[in-house]
Amino acid sequence: MRRAFVILLMLCSAACSFVSESLQTGDLLFVGEGAGSASNSGSMSEAIVSATGSITHVAIIEVDGSGTTWVIDATPKRGVARYPLTSLLKENPDASFTVKRLRDTSGVSRFVENAKAFIGRPYDLTFLPDNDAMYCSELIRESFRLPDGTCLFEEAPMNFLAPDGTVPPYWEQLFEDLGMEVPQGVPGTNPQQMSQSPLLVEVETEL
Repeated sequence: MRRAFVILLMLCSAACSFVSESLQTGDLLFVGEGAGSASNSGSMSEAIVSATGSITHVAIIEVDGSGTTWVIDATPKRGVARYPLTSLLKENPDASFTVKRLRDTSGVSRFVENAKAFIGRPYDLTFLPDNDAMYCSELIRESFRLPDGTCLFEEAPMNFLAPDGTVPPYWEQLFEDLGMEVPQGVPGTNPQQMSQSPLLVEVETEL
């Protein structure tokens, strides 16, 4: 009877999709729309939610030797930058946050150093590949590369359309101002898709 109970506990542990730990270097912080999203009508976040889902941003966590926690991300405000996690949390008081970690963390230090090499690049408002600018999930994809150059996270056709097939006003105005067509279907990434990768496991932690 005891043996059967032990086996059952082992199976439950293996099936569990959550771990409960402190933040670690290389963790990914996914930012979702929260209670204050209604006040952002016409914003980029609202347009992202309409096209891809409730997760609107992703950042890389870095915990330094002193225990200070930083994020590395790409935003319209800062471009690609490294700054304290506390700043991101204060700037998004109504957002929801989910932390996910690679199941295989053996290369995370290298991935974080890759991300640091992109610091200073501008934010990619065109959402196009192969230019010097980067958007948030593009930064993650380009940073999380294996030594042979293979990206861990897959690309998928970009979607800028609302569920009813229309282009949200934010995207329509943005790309009109940029003098380009909406890059619908261009290969790329988005935070919602990335958060669902089977390479990641959710981490239960207090921010």
